[in-house]
Amino acid sequence: MTHEPAPVPAPRVVSLYNAANALTVVRIVLVPVFLALVVVSEMTDPDWRIVACLAFCVASATDFVDGWIARRWSLVTSFGKVADPIADKALTGTALVLLSAYDHLPWWVTVAILVREWGVTALRFWVIRYGIIPASRGGKLKTGLQIVAIAWYLWPVPESAHWIGVCLMGAALVVTVVTGVAYLVEAVRLRASAQR
Repeated sequence: MTHEPAPVPAPRVVSLYNAANALTVVRIVLVPVFLALVVVSEMTDPDWRIVACLAFCVASATDFVDGWIARRWSLVTSFGKVADPIADKALTGTALVLLSAYDHLPWWVTVAILVREWGVTALRFWVIRYGIIPASRGGKLKTGLQIVAIAWYLWPVPESAHWIGVCLMGAALVVTVVTGVAYLVEAVRLRASAQR
């Protein structure tokens, strides 16, 4: 008696229209809203600065929530893999450029962070055929430090507390650079091992 081979289950197709991707789109939409709020505030009006800071924090929160939803309910899509990091970089990049444009943050800090951020995104696309470079603990720490530092700069804190923002941004910069080097090493290693 012969047995028919068990049918191979069809791969699960994840719809683009899911909660994780919706939150990513919300974050992208909030970027120009946040930009407009900062411009209206001119980084001098306390009330508008608070509103801009809250908009930034809400947009940043969607980054953590959409990733958790995508992993928890297996809603990872090609769109999410591409749009999520782009949305992150657009939000933090806009915030950093605005802070520098209004003389609240040295331009060299903004340039250093943006070179690392977009460089890591380019590295991920460079090795995407060979594998995924997952976010490391250092990368998550970097993101958290950047968000807290930027929020501190946006909020109209007293002048006497300005040094706290400098320390937070300094820590964010150090972790940003160190993790950027680590991602570069990982990308080169992944590509080299895949081409053997």
